[in-house]
Amino acid sequence: MTPPPAPTLDFALPEHLEAHEPPEARGLRRDGVRLLVSYLNSDRIVHARFVDVPSFLRPGDLVVVNVSATLPAALTARRSDGSEVTMHLSTQLPAGLVVVEFRQPGISPGGTLALHGGEAFALPGGGVALVLVPYPRSTRLWVSRLDLPAPVLPFLQRWGRPIAYPYVRGRWPIEMYQTVYASTPGSAEMPSAGRPFTPEILNRLTLAGVQVATILLHAGVASLEADEPLYEEYFEVSDDTAMTVRRTRKEGGRVIAVGTTAVRALESALDAAGRPVASHGWTDLVITSGRGLTVVDGLLTGFHEPKAAHLAMLEAIVGRPRLERAYGAALETGYLWHEFGDVHLILPD
Repeated sequence: MTPPPAPTLDFALPEHLEAHEPPEARGLRRDGVRLLVSYLNSDRIVHARFVDVPSFLRPGDLVVVNVSATLPAALTARRSDGSEVTMHLSTQLPAGLVVVEFRQPGISPGGTLALHGGEAFALPGGGVALVLVPYPRSTRLWVSRLDLPAPVLPFLQRWGRPIAYPYVRGRWPIEMYQTVYASTPGSAEMPSAGRPFTPEILNRLTLAGVQVATILLHAGVASLEADEPLYEEYFEVSDDTAMTVRRTRKEGGRVIAVGTTAVRALESALDAAGRPVASHGWTDLVITSGRGLTVVDGLLTGFHEPKAAHLAMLEAIVGRPRLERAYGAALETGYLWHEFGDVHLILPD
């Protein structure tokens, strides 16, 4: 597994800038969230709404979205002493194994729960989670085996709920944690950069000559953003998408990835000459300033927490000074963080 770069941008995130509920609960449409636009080669910053996003793209551009759908991946688990904890199913591995995270109810990201290999947790409906070994390079993820009365997906549909952290007020149905184009279940948490898209926005992009292509990357738990390395995630890039990316770049269009998951998938699907090709498998790719980007020209992303691993990717794309400037503007003008918050579009100038 590739180690992450040194810890990156650090800042104080005030509680009032945390999005505590979906925008719909704040009286907004999905596409009504705020949009901060910054540029790779200038200090220019534009403040807009996501509904305006087509105006920042041009004919011939390609928008690449992640169609992984969010699972109700949080389950109540009971220890042998009768105490209850929350189990987050992060990633399904080969050979019937899973990567899971156990948390005390209400604990914030970064908290840990003392475990040992061989410990068994009782799950709803008669299921059992057997803890095996720590996941490599993680302080809170464990490789486990599940003994369930049904396959994983139906079991989660029956007993699971969306993963939610203490900054989210109330419980929201799984539909609030899905993008409008999600089609293949597999993500522990929503690839949230694409949440503001609506069918109307997608239609407007098409009418404006902007293409939309898809990749698949099943995202694991985001609580690893607390100074831990990115872990392997399953991805697929189809031949159609790879050909569309090649054609877009040949014709002078820009490839705009929606979310760091789309960046990771696209940049993992390259041949030895750096050309996009159909690919699938597990990626441990970490984008650093030394590695840079090969096929992605711009990025739509959410606002990431202080010292988050994903900030290292943004820093590799825009450089530390411009990233600090963009985040300073977002903090100063009241943009909202987390999965129900506002978004940031990074473009070539």
